[in-house]
Amino acid sequence: MSNEPIHLSQALATFDALWSPRIVTRVNDYDVRIAKVEGEHVWHAHDDTDEFFLVLEGELHISLREPEGERTVRLPRGAAYTVPRGTQHRPYAPSGAAILMFEPTGTLTVGDRHDEVPAHVDATTGHTLVTSSHAAEERRSPS
Repeated sequence: MSNEPIHLSQALATFDALWSPRIVTRVNDYDVRIAKVEGEHVWHAHDDTDEFFLVLEGELHISLREPEGERTVRLPRGAAYTVPRGTQHRPYAPSGAAILMFEPTGTLTVGDRHDEVPAHVDATTGHTLVTSSHAAEERRSPS
């Protein structure tokens, strides 16, 4: 992780993959992840942790299965929402979005319980963000 400021718009410009989060930094035992999203994710639940979403660009919808029934939360740019631990949810972005998430390091994007994972969803604990300055630094370092 870098000890330099991170410009999220520049970080988002370093990748195109959808539903494949990049780890921007860590805060204690939590990853700060960014992702580009479009279409539907998968119904899933995180049994032991909440999941925080902040919409950086576009609009994100999160369908929730709660004891009272199913509902959808709509998050426009700048809105944040926390899905409580154990709640089945399915994020989707009909027109595309960029999001930031806080999750404990090692948390799978598809949770502890999930439906079948479609090919367009990356079941991962997050990928290292490779910035142009990071790539340049790696080229300068001797092997």
